[in-house]
Amino acid sequence: MTSALKSLRRDFGGDIIEPGDAGYEAVSRTRLAGGSPAYVLRPRTVGDVQAAVRHAAGSGLALSVRGGGHSFAGLGTNDGGVVIDLGELADVEVLDVDRHLVRIGGGATWGQVASALTPHGLAISSGDTRSVGVGGLTLSGGIGWKVRKYGLAMDNVVAAELVTADGSVVTASAQENPELFWAIRGGGGNLGIVTAFEFVAHPTTEVYFGKITFPAAEAVTVLQGWADYVRTAPEELTSIANLANPFAGGHEAPVEIHVAFDGDDPELAARALAPIRGLGTVVEDDVALHAYADVLVDGAAVPPGIQLLAHDGFVDRESVPEVLQILAEVGTSPGSPSIAVRSVGGAVSRVADDATAYAHRRAELLVATIAGGPTPVVEAARPGLAAIWDKLAPHLSGAYANFLLSTSDDDVAAVYPPATYARLAAVKGQYDPNNLFAHNHNVRPE
Repeated sequence: MTSALKSLRRDFGGDIIEPGDAGYEAVSRTRLAGGSPAYVLRPRTVGDVQAAVRHAAGSGLALSVRGGGHSFAGLGTNDGGVVIDLGELADVEVLDVDRHLVRIGGGATWGQVASALTPHGLAISSGDTRSVGVGGLTLSGGIGWKVRKYGLAMDNVVAAELVTADGSVVTASAQENPELFWAIRGGGGNLGIVTAFEFVAHPTTEVYFGKITFPAAEAVTVLQGWADYVRTAPEELTSIANLANPFAGGHEAPVEIHVAFDGDDPELAARALAPIRGLGTVVEDDVALHAYADVLVDGAAVPPGIQLLAHDGFVDRESVPEVLQILAEVGTSPGSPSIAVRSVGGAVSRVADDATAYAHRRAELLVATIAGGPTPVVEAARPGLAAIWDKLAPHLSGAYANFLLSTSDDDVAAVYPPATYARLAAVKGQYDPNNLFAHNHNVRPE
């Protein structure tokens, strides 16, 4: 045992899990990626996080920070380095009932948050998966079933507690360290480890949720009509269009329009959904009233030996027709990946472009594709997928970090336009000058 690790054992009150220890196999990997870190640290307190960060900085080993472990790029683990797993820092506390102010541990998942807030009649605009971590989703955006009415998850953050690269604990808010507050809302894990967030939640009711499906042969008209409608639809309505669902027939699968109407008034919901039901020949309609916490799905783990290919990009209004034409053709052709098109706009677009480090406020849609299978199958499909994205590329504007499979310079440039990157690099230079937090869509310190 190294002297540094002996010192850590004195200062660190959480679990230190090494190869050969019971439970190592489970904590060495994430839901979507395998890894073989030198050890996994599971802090129980903020002081433990400080000790873990100082140890990682002194060790010279690569550092990964894990919340829910849903990163497509496998950012929650590594080979031969240190992993700080925040899963024990998962408390959810309502600080102020009247202001709906909620404090959430940096290792909590959105399922834990939804369950804790339901008895209070509150919710937070979040992702759509229970096991996704609050930290990872929020720091890079947070697009989910309430996004058009309440904005991104990060738009509801009013303060955060961080451990920075030198082991200090700082608060970021509009009043305290405002430039850091700007940076963490969109800057991913570049600035430090968030040990707690303060969100303003909103009162919630049950929601009308489900899917309305149409024949694949009607993909072009359904998609174009859907996009035209959601542009000006009531902001209570958030929607996702799916094509080529591999579990429903692949390229012959119906076009699925998933909807969430944020409210329990049946007349308002029916009025908001009527234009979607009128887009074509309805094959299935299972929209019904559900508790908001129940619409979050369980996240699946990728079995060993299965590889994923994921891509995404934002679409501005002027490019919507061209993009949807391409996707309709691809999604109804053999060999298509699974395609999801998310409506954004609404509350997201009302935030100023430079108010946060999330730089894609004007986008109307977010397009994502995913393909998976044994490595030989995925490798054989790779050229075809690249050709699809070559067609889409001229019509896209940037990318959403949470859905990216890699962290190349091109990926980082897509996530952060030049002005955003430059401002982030300046903040990074102040709080992480040696780039300790580099296992992410990395912004190099100025």
